[in-house]
Amino acid sequence: MISIQAAEKSLNIKGKDFLTLADFSSEEIKGLLEKAKKLKDAHLQGETSSPLKGKILGMIFEKSSTRTRVSFEAGMIQLGGHALYLNSQDLQLGRGESIADTAQVLSQYVDAIMIRTFSHEKIKELAHHATIPVINGLTDLYHPCQALADLLTIQEKKGTLEGQTLVYVGDGNNVAHSLMIASAKTGVNITIACPEGYEPDPSVLKISKEFAEQSGSEVKVSHNANEAVKDADAIYTDVWTSMGQEAENEQRLEDFAKYQVNEYLVQKAKKDFVFLHCLPAHRGEEVTAAVIDGSNSAVFQQAGNRLHVQKAVLSEIL
Repeated sequence: MISIQAAEKSLNIKGKDFLTLADFSSEEIKGLLEKAKKLKDAHLQGETSSPLKGKILGMIFEKSSTRTRVSFEAGMIQLGGHALYLNSQDLQLGRGESIADTAQVLSQYVDAIMIRTFSHEKIKELAHHATIPVINGLTDLYHPCQALADLLTIQEKKGTLEGQTLVYVGDGNNVAHSLMIASAKTGVNITIACPEGYEPDPSVLKISKEFAEQSGSEVKVSHNANEAVKDADAIYTDVWTSMGQEAENEQRLEDFAKYQVNEYLVQKAKKDFVFLHCLPAHRGEEVTAAVIDGSNSAVFQQAGNRLHVQKAVLSEIL
């Protein structure tokens, strides 16, 4: 059996905010993945531990959620702690209380804050004023917890991360940003295949390429999905229209029409490629049912891994 104690080696990031993977070293990211894997193995073998007994996570949601909410809440419970669901409209935050005041008040009550919001500047302000760790559950710029689950899934399916080729087909959004950084930090070659005008944020692309130089991997942007996916080890996509972009939906459907991950496109990848999607998925839009429900798909394993990386992050920063 895997001893739960084996998963309790500290990475020395206690008390650190978890806003973007750019703030963490390659060794720390790999350490979180190793911890997540050990926690997952222990969980599957029925072992329990309560390293966060008495700890409370406050969870602020300004965007709806399935995976983020349930994985964080279940993770805290499994680690012996508690989680409080805080809808922003139910807080004084929704009636105009400042971010600074909210941060300082919540710091008196809970041991960490996880927030799922729109503006990345908001989470930075929250972290600046809070005296407890703040975790990014998603912003318009980054989705670091998702990227950890993505890497863990690739590692499980392929046995290693270094040297793997990951192609993300779709919008250069928050998911793409965190994937770029995570890949660059761990030696994964990544290409973002997107229509013109939907490229990743230039500043994120720049730092990702700098991280890639250090690890020996590559970060590229392509406007040709067919070329990009040739010999790919993993293909990833996301919805074409994210929350808050509903007014752009018709234009996006037109602009992304040639970027659907379908049976024709994936034929160019390696036969044992892994298909990934952060979910929820719109079958028939960004991906066909044949691909997401096919034998190469690991989307539900990927979703399940959100629980275990969440637990790794929580146990390390708390």
